Amino acid sequence: MLDYLELKQIGGLKIETIIRLSRFVMKNNYFLYEGEYYHQIRGCAMGSPLTLTIANCYMFFFERNIVKQITNASGLCLCYIDDMFIIIN
Repeated sequence: MLDYLELKQIGGLKIETIIRLSRFVMKNNYFLYEGEYYHQIRGCAMGSPLTLTIANCYMFFFERNIVKQITNASGLCLCYIDDMFIIIN
């Protein structure tokens, strides 16, 4: 997404720094369950602002191709966050 938007920095942070910090957060998810701490090794923490941002970026690119195909076929595609409603003949 950062490449797509051709951003060099955000709020004084270089893109390389944002990527390194994001990678750190993604690889260091821990949670407490019944008094024990666990390291989450797959996926992302639900409710994390970073998880929401990554999911929205993924859906942006995922939806673009679908919307283009449906529009070319005179269909209807409505999207809201990570939900899609599609009508096509």
